[in-house]
Amino acid sequence: MTTTGSDIEIRELTPQDEADWRELWTAYLDFYGTTVPEDVYATTFARLTGPDMADMEGRLARIDGRAVGLVHTIWHRHCWRTEDVCYLQDLYAAHDARGRGVGRALIEAVYAAADARGTPRVYWLTQEDNHAARKLYDRIAKLSPFVKYDRPT
Repeated sequence: MTTTGSDIEIRELTPQDEADWRELWTAYLDFYGTTVPEDVYATTFARLTGPDMADMEGRLARIDGRAVGLVHTIWHRHCWRTEDVCYLQDLYAAHDARGRGVGRALIEAVYAAADARGTPRVYWLTQEDNHAARKLYDRIAKLSPFVKYDRPT
């Protein structure tokens, strides 16, 4: 699915997008102060673009032909619903494209994909102190009362 809004084009990730995707995902990981090994890059990209991976999708945002944002989604079953749900795992807009509606356009593209799949629930996590992103999220989503826990490693 390709959507456009103002000067932003959102389209599904393709195998030809690897260099653009890698640059954006590296910047996203840098934002969170983390890195992943090369095999994770390769596996993740293959999962996002592989024809047999209907449970994972990636989209790029472009302005004037330049990749300026990405979103990754994971579609999965849910014990409390008959429909699948969508986990928006990663969302990133390049620093020089922020404030232009890239994040909103990417989330709205995910909402449209969820509607097309008959998936009413889309959810995601962010760090509590990610104030810039939360300003957007507070306008287009509802804050959940749940607290996330992780298994210690």
